[in-house]
Amino acid sequence: MIIPEPAMLCRQCEQTKDGIACTTLGVCGKTPETSAIQDALLQVIKSVAHWCVAAREAGGTSEELNAANVWTLQAGFSTMTNVNFSEERIAEYIREGMALKRNVLEPLVHSKNGKAPTGFVAELNLAPELSLDELEEFGGSVGVFHREKEMNDADAFSLNEIATYGSKGVMAYAAHCHQLGYIEDEVMIGLHQVFVKLSSNDPDIEGLLETALKVGELNAKTLAMLDEAHCSNFGAPTPTEVLTTAVEGKAILVSGHDIKDLYCLLEQTEGTGIKVYTHGEMLPAHSYPKLKKFKHLVGNYGTAWQNQKFEFATFPGPIVVTTNCIIEPRRIYKNRIFTMNEVGFPGVAHIGEDRDFTPVLEEAQKARGFPRTIKPEQYHTVGFNHRAVLPLAKQVIEAAQSGVLSRIFLIGGCDGSEWDRSYFTDLAEATPDDSLILTLGCAKNRIINSEKLKYATLANGMPRIMDMGQCNDSYSAIVVATELAKALDCSVNDLPLSLALSHLEQKAAAVLLTLLHLGVKNIRLGPKMPAYITPNVMNILVQKFNLMPTIDADQDLKAMMQGN
Repeated sequence: MIIPEPAMLCRQCEQTKDGIACTTLGVCGKTPETSAIQDALLQVIKSVAHWCVAAREAGGTSEELNAANVWTLQAGFSTMTNVNFSEERIAEYIREGMALKRNVLEPLVHSKNGKAPTGFVAELNLAPELSLDELEEFGGSVGVFHREKEMNDADAFSLNEIATYGSKGVMAYAAHCHQLGYIEDEVMIGLHQVFVKLSSNDPDIEGLLETALKVGELNAKTLAMLDEAHCSNFGAPTPTEVLTTAVEGKAILVSGHDIKDLYCLLEQTEGTGIKVYTHGEMLPAHSYPKLKKFKHLVGNYGTAWQNQKFEFATFPGPIVVTTNCIIEPRRIYKNRIFTMNEVGFPGVAHIGEDRDFTPVLEEAQKARGFPRTIKPEQYHTVGFNHRAVLPLAKQVIEAAQSGVLSRIFLIGGCDGSEWDRSYFTDLAEATPDDSLILTLGCAKNRIINSEKLKYATLANGMPRIMDMGQCNDSYSAIVVATELAKALDCSVNDLPLSLALSHLEQKAAAVLLTLLHLGVKNIRLGPKMPAYITPNVMNILVQKFNLMPTIDADQDLKAMMQGN
């Protein structure tokens, strides 16, 4: 039977159509043309990776490979879900990658008498004058539909996809690090080696499983580096109350993850009378000392990314989207939204690498701003980074040993719009009053806004909910779990700890692979399992790690309370 080729085949996020794949238009709004040109860029990333590996084997230095390293991170990040919908911007990444290969990497390998890589991917040559149509045609020939046919092994290709999407997450986190002046040779060496492996059609199930776990290892190093980068640039986070109601005056809203962008905007708005608010994953920025000094960083507005069509529309000023997630802007605010870094959307103004926010400030001065200050004021506490939580370890252990604390739950991750994501709210609200909830990522909005939980405390006065930060701050949760296990002289899997993780995009895939790399078991993942995991691969993950899907909040809670 001949299976007709779909207009596109994308299943890299959890919201993919019918839990199978987007084949005519992405649920995220991605068109077949955008999907194809992203597939073309991914192929260029693999080609550049071949030459980076060859250059290092020939003796190439970090300095000589720096441009290729940075391009790899930015190009990879731009192919993630809800990041870049601009075909022109993606095409520019393709041209930059091919230019690096021709003008930097190939001459570098030859100058050091190195061995040039061979094969279809390594020898890829896309001419700079190729049109968008031609690049999209090429992308269509190297996308998921064709690569899966060429590998001719669904399970092996499933592992290839797991490692591919996890690598995109690593590249995104590493791109955040680069924004803060950090880049790690070991991570870049590993990423390029991973993409060389992923460019092969060899159905090597054992090798691909090992590669996927290697991605988890690389992400662990990257998250640790990002944690250090944030603290060295902005100071160590501390628990901080954040205003979540409006203050009278002109206003700018900043969404995304890159705190450096927010810092630069605060510098440029200081003394202008404009007030700055965070949105979504930028909320934890309020816990960093160097950002607290800006008195016009007044609070947080809104919730998670999927609500932006309403929240951005009602915000009375310009919006800056520094990283994911962006979705197609409504007409009512499209002329006052600005993208940065890897983010792009057709018809939306883009702030360049110089971080000149003049157009944003001008738009803010024109906008009406908030007409009055909302009373009564409401607050949410952020900043439970591992540096703040670990000093409480003795208190937590004593609470557990005395019966004040029955169990610790880590409930968080990457949020989305499906109705069944209410599972995570239901689970959190069903947990016993003597349990502690650690939360992070945009999925925390399903917990921190719960009327039942927002002001809840344990019998010893500790808050029941500790907001650990962005999805980037998954490292804090790992550190806390590891240190508690050391203090109790047991493994992480023996702690009174249960994990329920919400996943959507490729950063979540990277975090999951990190937990599996560390040997963490009994993770519940939902609201649906990724479409790219085949039943046989799922069986491997169940056997090795007891990875399981979320089912029913009450049913799962009973099992969790029994340590399962």
